[in-house]
Amino acid sequence: MRVFVTGGGRGFVAGHVVAALEGGGHEVNCTWADVRDPARLAGEMEGCDAVVHVAALYSYIASADELEAVNVEGTRNVIAACVEARVGRLVHTSTAGTCGPVEGRPATEEDGPPEWELTVPYKRTKLAAERLVLAAGAEGLDALCVNPTTPIGEGDHTPTPTGRMVRGVASGRYRATLRGGGLNLVDVHDVARGHVLALERGRAGERYLLGGVDLTMPEVFSLIARTAHRRPPRIRIPYPAVRLLALAKVANAHEVKLARLPAWFSSAKARRELGYDPSPVEPAVERAVRDALGISRAGS
Repeated sequence: MRVFVTGGGRGFVAGHVVAALEGGGHEVNCTWADVRDPARLAGEMEGCDAVVHVAALYSYIASADELEAVNVEGTRNVIAACVEARVGRLVHTSTAGTCGPVEGRPATEEDGPPEWELTVPYKRTKLAAERLVLAAGAEGLDALCVNPTTPIGEGDHTPTPTGRMVRGVASGRYRATLRGGGLNLVDVHDVARGHVLALERGRAGERYLLGGVDLTMPEVFSLIARTAHRRPPRIRIPYPAVRLLALAKVANAHEVKLARLPAWFSSAKARRELGYDPSPVEPAVERAVRDALGISRAGS
């Protein structure tokens, strides 16, 4: 299958998706085309059987206008270009954040985020983009979404907010963690393979959570610290205190808002329908820490 990957295959997840597609025997075109340029997108998609739309602005500091232009309008342009180029299938990289979190249990594809989280521009724009894709699917485009949780591994060089967390803990700069918070960590290799499985086996109009293991924030920080041969942070800050840090502009207000509930998710649907089988996350943490510390030494 000839597959066009948006964003030039750049970025943490995108690079691994390109490698997984090529490893699965697909022919990949990852020529960069600005998602804000629909004519250029359609030209690059010409002759392709499928598109994997992984390009997005993953940031909690970018302006709402920037996030809207790339994540929402960019996705609208990708959909239009798929229609113009008569692409057979569109796999859209969304986020687990459009499915939750849900208080008291892991969220599934049947769930949605709490309304108060949608004041965060990144989250709001990713949900809007996903809705565009699913609406296009309802109108006849063979389109579906994959929803990665928190990918971790090597190659997060920008870095993403997750990559910044790994660097902060592994370098010893982060000495405290959030009491009561949580993440679903997943090997970025599994996320990339999940994209290929969705391309080959996914049902149009569906969402598929691609996750790994649910961990509390102290467990996440301890795992990273131990891998870096450091003592895990002992200070555990309650959420109300973290909110005060955000008000004082010591912490990012958007990230703090999203940390209120543990971001835990179930990948049962992807396991059942796609054959998705995530591996243990510890090797991915080891690769991420090794990569992060190497970058820190090179940049110091």
